[in-house]
Amino acid sequence: MLDVQFGFDTTRILIGSGLAVIIALAGWRLGALNLSGAVVATALGGLTYGLGGLPAAMLLVVFFASSSGLSRAFNRQKKAVSEDFSKTGQRDWVQVLANGGAALLALLAGAMGWLSQPVAWLAFAAALATANADTWATELGVLSRTPPRLVTTGAPAPTGASGAVSALGTLVGLAAGLLIGVLAGWLLGRDPLLVALLVGFSGLLGSLIDSYLGATVQAGYYCPKCKKETERHPQHTCGATTQLRRGLPWFSNDWVNFLSTLCGAFLASGAATLWL
Repeated sequence: MLDVQFGFDTTRILIGSGLAVIIALAGWRLGALNLSGAVVATALGGLTYGLGGLPAAMLLVVFFASSSGLSRAFNRQKKAVSEDFSKTGQRDWVQVLANGGAALLALLAGAMGWLSQPVAWLAFAAALATANADTWATELGVLSRTPPRLVTTGAPAPTGASGAVSALGTLVGLAAGLLIGVLAGWLLGRDPLLVALLVGFSGLLGSLIDSYLGATVQAGYYCPKCKKETERHPQHTCGATTQLRRGLPWFSNDWVNFLSTLCGAFLASGAATLWL
C-alpha cells in the first residue's frame, strides 16, 4: 500500500517525465501510439506522476498496458471492423487526451484543494476505469458471436458501431473497471472493497454513457458505395465520399471518450462524497 498524496512537485514531474518517455517510446515502437500520441503521453505521464505520485502513475500504467495490449490482440478478427470504425489501432495525441484528460483534471482538483484527496483519488481512478472499460468492451466486444444492439433502442447494429453494446462487451467492461478499482482500493488503503466496487461500477456506467453518446450525438456517416454505416470521413476506405447520417458533424468519438470519462469521474466523486 502506498500513500496517496496530491500536490505540485517539480522534481516528481521531471522524474515522471523521464519514466514516461521510456513507456511512451515503447508504446510507439510497439505500434500502440503514433509519434504525436507518444509526445502527449509523455507529458500526461509526467504530470500524472508530478501531481499524484507513484500511486497515480501505477494506475495510469495499468490502464495503458492493458488497453494497448488488447488493442493489438485479435487483429485478424478486428480487421473488418477497423475499416469502418475509428476506435482501433494506434492512438494519436487527441485520443491520448480524450482518454486521459479527465483523469488529469481530477488530479489537478486534488492538488488545488478543490476536492478532498480521497474524493479526487476516486474521481481519478473512475476516469481511468471508464476509459479502460470502454477500451476492453470495444476490443473484445467485437468478438461476440451474438450481434450487438443499440443501447438506445435495442435494435441490431453493425459490430463495432458506436452506441452498440453486447453481453460480452458489458461483462469485459465491468472486469476492466474492477481491475482499476481493486488497485485503486489497495493503493488508497481505506475501504478497499467499497472503493473497488465504486470505481468499477462508475467505470462501467461511464462506458455505457459513452455508448449512449455514441448512439445519439456522435457523428455517424454512410458510404453510398458500400451501402453501410461508417465513422470514416470525408472518405470511406473504398474511396467514396461519406455522408452525414446522424449526430453532430463536430462531435467525434474523441469527444465521446472525454465526456464519458468525465462522467465516470463525477459519478465516483459524488458517491465518494456521500459514503467515504
